[in-house]
Amino acid sequence: MNMAKKIGSAGRYGARYGTRTKKIVTEMERKTKQKQICPYCERPALIRMSAGIWTCKKCKVKFAGGAYYPKFVKGGN
Repeated sequence: MNMAKKIGSAGRYGARYGTRTKKIVTEMERKTKQKQICPYCERPALIRMSAGIWTCKKCKVKFAGGAYYPKFVKGGN
């Protein structure tokens, strides 16, 4: 069971899917779960509500962005 510690959250897949895939999933989940910068108030309080829905805990703004990362382009060009 030492492998689950190295793989992290993807250890739930056990012996399936291969090491490379599990490392990619672990890195993606780590980046998704950390607090992101809000594009409106510019504070690190943005959290993922569901796939593509992001909410700021400070300014209470809710917007659609990327599924795993808040890809947000502010107005204009």
